[in-house]
Amino acid sequence: MRTAVITAAGQVETREIPVPDIGDSEVLVRIAACGICTMEANLYAGRMTVYPAAAGHEISGWVERIGARAAALEDMPAVGSLVALDGLPRCGACRSCRRGQTAICVALQGHKREDGAITMGAGLAEYIALPASRVWSVGDADPAVAAMGEPLACVVHSLRRGGFRAGDRVTVIGAGYMGHLHLAVAAQLQARGVAVVERDEQRLAAIAAAGADAAVTPEDVGQLPPADVVFVTIASKEAIASALAAVADGGTIVLYGGGPGGPPAELPGYEVHRRQLTVTGSFSHEPDDWRAAAELLRGGRLSGRLETLVTARYSLDEVEKALKQAAETPVYRVVVTP
Repeated sequence: MRTAVITAAGQVETREIPVPDIGDSEVLVRIAACGICTMEANLYAGRMTVYPAAAGHEISGWVERIGARAAALEDMPAVGSLVALDGLPRCGACRSCRRGQTAICVALQGHKREDGAITMGAGLAEYIALPASRVWSVGDADPAVAAMGEPLACVVHSLRRGGFRAGDRVTVIGAGYMGHLHLAVAAQLQARGVAVVERDEQRLAAIAAAGADAAVTPEDVGQLPPADVVFVTIASKEAIASALAAVADGGTIVLYGGGPGGPPAELPGYEVHRRQLTVTGSFSHEPDDWRAAAELLRGGRLSGRLETLVTARYSLDEVEKALKQAAETPVYRVVVTP
């Protein structure tokens, strides 16, 4: 089978490797689509230097073969059905896993394949094998939309970390891809209203058109009704300042966006104390989040909205063009379809 490997900044190889074997509790999936996330863009741009990397962790595909033990499971997706894939291994034994916080499992998330590539999702390929527990049926969605199962699970996790409940007022800081997904999921789960704060005029107009109840610049945050939960999808001091201005007394701020090279978060201790605010982080996803994300995809109510977030589609032969566009130009999601 073909697999794309990022070997250095700006360099990609297409390699031929064997189709993976599967064990009794595993599933072989023929990949239908793989979204290019910030991680893949950073690998290609040289902002993240883990090489050679078999990347791509936002994956959908069709079930090709099922191990004997997995096939006997009641809820196992049938051969030929479209699935979204949870590519995050969890050790089950570390302190975080034993506490049920598997999103922050300490286990290394990749391993070395026989060709020397470090697997970091390995979805930019034709086939992938995974444990049955990480394969989720999504109905008859567009495969490019089904590949959004992983970021949707991250957003469900974010809402769960924020204690979101139906009827809450929500404000999202940032109108990029993850800002759009927070808007879509919060609205679908019956938020009383979802406002978005964004400085870029084009993104502000786009998210207003996507259904935000209000879309304002940081200077106009004071016009918004106080939010029960604020989701910060941009890592900056200004974004956190906007969140503090937007949140209601007794509300929650979720720090969703960020990276190891990002600016430090500055929080006014007395204001957090006096206003009885909760500030928490949200990273990755857990199995419960996948259960909800798969149902959001299967139900189809988000399909039209999610399809508008597919900026471009490329074949696996064009993977370098896809990575270059994602790394160098403003996009929502670039998708590779083998």
